[in-house]
Amino acid sequence: MNQVSAERSRRLRHEAQRAEILEAAAAAIAEHGFHGMSMRDLARATGRGLASFYNYFSSKDDVLFSLQTGAFETLTRSVKIALKDVDEPVERLYIFILNHLRYVAEHRSVMRVVINEASTLPAGSRRKTVRLLKEGYFQIGRDIVASLLATGCSSPGAGGAACLDPAEVERVTYSVFGMFNWTYGWYDSQRHGTPQDVARTIHAVAVCGLVARCPHRSAPENLERYIGAIAPPPLTGRPGRSPTASINGRRQQRRTSSA
Repeated sequence: MNQVSAERSRRLRHEAQRAEILEAAAAAIAEHGFHGMSMRDLARATGRGLASFYNYFSSKDDVLFSLQTGAFETLTRSVKIALKDVDEPVERLYIFILNHLRYVAEHRSVMRVVINEASTLPAGSRRKTVRLLKEGYFQIGRDIVASLLATGCSSPGAGGAACLDPAEVERVTYSVFGMFNWTYGWYDSQRHGTPQDVARTIHAVAVCGLVARCPHRSAPENLERYIGAIAPPPLTGRPGRSPTASINGRRQQRRTSSA
């Protein structure tokens, strides 16, 4: 192995180890809270000695910053790829929701920390960096909602220009985010099905409201073709492991332990 290959191998190994540490740190912070954990506590929770832990992260703020930036960078990158060749607003919204839910299913503790500790970082460049990443991700969703509202408002009997008011677009976008952001707190694959099952439900509520005869609710097969196209790379954990494989593995574990 030449020097370049050896260096690349070391870098990949370091990144994989760092990802595993981040995942374990997220689980500890999600359980005890950011302020309830010291660097020594985090090192212990991740199976590292304190000195070894400092080789990867210089402070608790560094851990939190890495979790937040990693989550939004991954979500943004993966959804842009998934949306690349899709133009229909109804379908783009489904892809956006499903991409997010698959990430939640794979990284529930990370998402819990990202949401619950959103304002924990001290004011400064790092908080600004996270805010810009969040705003960029939100803007993707907002653009989809605006397109969907524009399409809907061209239908007979729709709300017309009133529903394209920027404040209305903002309210609707936050409402959609509110539905899928908090799934980390209640989603259980044993009770609620796969991420795509939940995505279809949230999508139907967002697009159709409570109107049972909505055509988009009655034709879920039109959306199924996107399921295989969305597999965001993991922020943490073992590289290449799909969310579906992780969920199926946990299901098998539950079955085994309950037998």
